[in-house]
Amino acid sequence: MTRKIALLPVWGALAGGFLAACSPVPDMSSIAAERQCAVHRYDIAQAVASNGKVVVVGTQDGAALVSVDQGKSWQRRALGNTSLVDIATCGDQGFVAVDHYHKVWSADADGGNWQSVPLELPRTPLTVSCDKQGGWWVAGTNAVIAGSKDRGKTWQSTDLGEDTQITSLQFLDDQNAIALGEFGLTVFSEDGGASWKKGAKIPGDFYPYAALFASRNEGWVSGIAGQIMHTTDGGRSWQKQVNAAHASLYRLFLHDGVPVGVGSGGVIARLDGDTWRVLPYTDPLPVFLGGGASLPGQSAVVIGGPGGLLRAVSTVAKQ
Repeated sequence: MTRKIALLPVWGALAGGFLAACSPVPDMSSIAAERQCAVHRYDIAQAVASNGKVVVVGTQDGAALVSVDQGKSWQRRALGNTSLVDIATCGDQGFVAVDHYHKVWSADADGGNWQSVPLELPRTPLTVSCDKQGGWWVAGTNAVIAGSKDRGKTWQSTDLGEDTQITSLQFLDDQNAIALGEFGLTVFSEDGGASWKKGAKIPGDFYPYAALFASRNEGWVSGIAGQIMHTTDGGRSWQKQVNAAHASLYRLFLHDGVPVGVGSGGVIARLDGDTWRVLPYTDPLPVFLGGGASLPGQSAVVIGGPGGLLRAVSTVAKQ
């Protein structure tokens, strides 16, 4: 018995050595190569913004992707434990973004020098904007709107007293702003954000995914099941528009002066008269597009989505 017990560990060691010798050494070169790429296969683009020269993309996995050549190449800015859900341009002052970890991020006009400041309210920020003087504005859960005139050092919050989410916020000029939320909520400011008041609701308990105002009076809002509403009086009243693309649009933006949206099923849609129509493009992928932005001076837009999808798309190409 003693000899058998003594031999078992030796055989186990020999067997382990034999298996180790026969097992292939893992090839880590592909992983190392992936890490060297600016855009990773696991990136999920959630928001895209452009100031006309630089494009910035916020991802779910703690990085900002920056292009200074209209989407031809990208640089990766690692931000740490963050998930950028919305980005806005602030003119010459750069970019501002929000994440789900109670922070507001900012970058310069070249998409560099990223910094963050804490945000107490709203508890879950969903949208961010800049006023015409460069002030930061954030809105989100519990119908809270917060503004800062000093780049996040201090904040002034407005609680509208509703258990609703505000998903869109835009300053139309120096004094006028509009915010939109679930259950058709509309909120207006006529004094540069110093005060906010509720307006008439969008019909049908509308839930807005995205909104776009081309002027103080005219705007569009996209919602669940591909719904799109249009206003010509600054959000006081709304009319339904036909969405021939039959897709929910998650982001709206202007391209060459025309409203464009990106959304489910890899769809890019463009307003044609009073109807939103599919904008064909080469090699479409049937995935949700989380962001899009115009590439000025080019017949192209940049789109982003899951699986490292980030590319410039011609607006004149055909499938």
